[in-house]
Amino acid sequence: MPKTSARLLSLLSLLQARRDWPGALLAERLQVSARTVRRDVDRLRELGYPVAAVKGPDGGYRLEAGAALPPLLFDDDQAVALAVALRTASVTGAGIEEASARALNTVRQVMPARLRHRVDALRVTAVERAGSWPRVDPQVLLALSAVVRDREVLRFDYAAPGAADAGQQPPPRRAEPHHLVTWSGRWYLVAWDLERADWRTFRVDRITPRVPTGPRFTPRELPGGSVAGFVADRFQGHERQVCRGEVVLSLPASAVSPYARDALVEELGADRCRVVVSAWSWTGLASWLGRFDAAIEVVGPPELAEACGRLARRYAEAAQSSGSSTGAISS
Repeated sequence: MPKTSARLLSLLSLLQARRDWPGALLAERLQVSARTVRRDVDRLRELGYPVAAVKGPDGGYRLEAGAALPPLLFDDDQAVALAVALRTASVTGAGIEEASARALNTVRQVMPARLRHRVDALRVTAVERAGSWPRVDPQVLLALSAVVRDREVLRFDYAAPGAADAGQQPPPRRAEPHHLVTWSGRWYLVAWDLERADWRTFRVDRITPRVPTGPRFTPRELPGGSVAGFVADRFQGHERQVCRGEVVLSLPASAVSPYARDALVEELGADRCRVVVSAWSWTGLASWLGRFDAAIEVVGPPELAEACGRLARRYAEAAQSSGSSTGAISS
């Protein structure tokens, strides 16, 4: 028979592996008597683990969620997976970097030496697009997760791009929340927009939930039946934008990022930034860059520089034509 401490760890591992365990099956797996299983369950309860008795012909046990967090048991692969997840949490956009670092330090301290060596060997450098991935409030993520789980209509304010600068206050929105998803480092809420009667993807960093929530609803069938497929279909257009160019704008990155869509914005100095952006056509890309009232230095490719030249000639011709028409009318 294994020692009591080793047997308790084995029992706890079994209880975590499935919801309900018949007492006789636990005794068989641990190679002990049913009476010993009962004693070991009592010991786990004394340590803070909420092990409930399950009624039935054979009787059994269930490890339930408790009010306090007792010591947890992880096997080697689980411990390493947890450490990797905590170390890479900085690229999730969920605003939990500091808490993740503290949690990783706590987990690492109780790891056996062999596991600490594996975890310490992992070095991750988080590369993010400067300024274009706003952090998401973890409390907002929790609130949205709750309404998705409970199938309650979400009432929320949605900060549309440019609305704040124009002094506009958009009216509150109402939607039936379906899923929280991440895509390219951003968090989105997939929901049925009640005002527009259509499916929408809302950026979570622009959502401010309102309370109380609305009534419960019956979930609708998501187009395609898969949230992953639905989101991919919505965003696949960005991946097909084959015209990709790079420029340097004579503006600070902070002035460009709020309007950068899915562009990569890199700060080069107080008044200069590098922008890498894609579009459906070179002319469309050149015209998008023209929205910024600043000098543009085209880094490449040549097709983008040629498109800028074509647009410049068209605008010059339009200005000359407008000047000629004005002169003819005034004479």
